[in-house]
Amino acid sequence: MKPANDSEMDYKDLVRRGYNSCAAEYDKSRRREAGPELTLLTNRLRDGAAVLDIGCGAGVPIARTLVQRFAVTCVDFSGEMISRARVNVPQATFILGDIMSAELPPSHFDAAVAFYSIFHLPREEHPELLRRIYGWLKPGGYLLATLSYLNEAPYTEDDYMGVTMYWSNYGLEDYKKIIEEVGFTLLETTVVGHGYQAEAQASDERHPLVFARKT
Repeated sequence: MKPANDSEMDYKDLVRRGYNSCAAEYDKSRRREAGPELTLLTNRLRDGAAVLDIGCGAGVPIARTLVQRFAVTCVDFSGEMISRARVNVPQATFILGDIMSAELPPSHFDAAVAFYSIFHLPREEHPELLRRIYGWLKPGGYLLATLSYLNEAPYTEDDYMGVTMYWSNYGLEDYKKIIEEVGFTLLETTVVGHGYQAEAQASDERHPLVFARKT
């Protein structure tokens, strides 16, 4: 890992180019079926509910599972990932672009999910992202998102599926405060693994999964 502290570097573009380059390997490496943690959300939604998938990647397994019952809108700023997601989840609606500049209707979605995506944005943008999500949700709408346990300064890794990748995150206790300050009620915090197929990732990586509701 290397500190990501070059003021002249566009780290968002680094992430975009990285995922464009490793899209095929990433798609192949992801678990093909969603884990039971997704039922935290799906058990509370009516059929046909509007769900926003932030950082959808290639659409598997999250968007592909959600679209079986819900109207899913997927956002990702990697064109290669969106292209793959269109094939994997043809029933969904897709938006190619940065979630921080996306123009989405207020109070429109019944839920938003963000699996393994928020930590690819500069962490100083995370509070504003959560405020934007809050605004896009209907009253009583849900947020289900993977975050990070530790407060870590932004860093890059040179060999993430053959590309350089960027991460930036606060710690879980910081996120809990931000979530509540935005206006969400935190319903549950659990833990999920890395989301890869067993043969693709040997590490025992764990992420906190937060489930919150717009009050």
